[in-house]
Amino acid sequence: MNKYIFASSNNHKVNEIKHALPELYLVSLKEIGYNNEIIESGLTLEENAKIKARTIFNEYKITCISDDTGLEVNCLNGRPGVYSARYAGGECDASKNIQKLLNEMLKYKDRSATFRTIICLKTIDKELLFEGSVSGSICKYVKSNGGFGYDPIFVPDGHKLAFSEMSLNEKNKCSHRAIALNKLHSYLMN
Repeated sequence: MNKYIFASSNNHKVNEIKHALPELYLVSLKEIGYNNEIIESGLTLEENAKIKARTIFNEYKITCISDDTGLEVNCLNGRPGVYSARYAGGECDASKNIQKLLNEMLKYKDRSATFRTIICLKTIDKELLFEGSVSGSICKYVKSNGGFGYDPIFVPDGHKLAFSEMSLNEKNKCSHRAIALNKLHSYLMN
């Protein structure tokens, strides 16, 4: 079985991806002892996904999977977008990011948004991108403490529950990351 490194220290993302792709031998940065911060200096999700994959591949020479995810809110002209994880500052505090977003949206009626994930697969001779996106709306308040990131305030279209209120199985059937992972899975299995 081929070994893949998932270029993330985010345990929530690692668990989601391992759950979605159980047939892959996937190891996290923590599991390989990589503790350095990867500077996400890209201006797009695509650039950041590539930066992470290239950094880890160049270090270990093992096929690498990375992702970058952004929440694009229509009334805020696509913000926070590529800056989603650090929207309220450099410390990547999800509750502060959510509070900042909800405060900025107080004066708007339009609560529509899109969650987008870009996954990069980096091998010795290829660098491929897989995109997943899901439309939905931003709640006026935090729906639950489950999930991670903006999950407590994002309800995908066609659903009544926020991502944070769904089981991992439910979320992996409809999320932006699941869509991108399905595309990656189809590629790897062919």
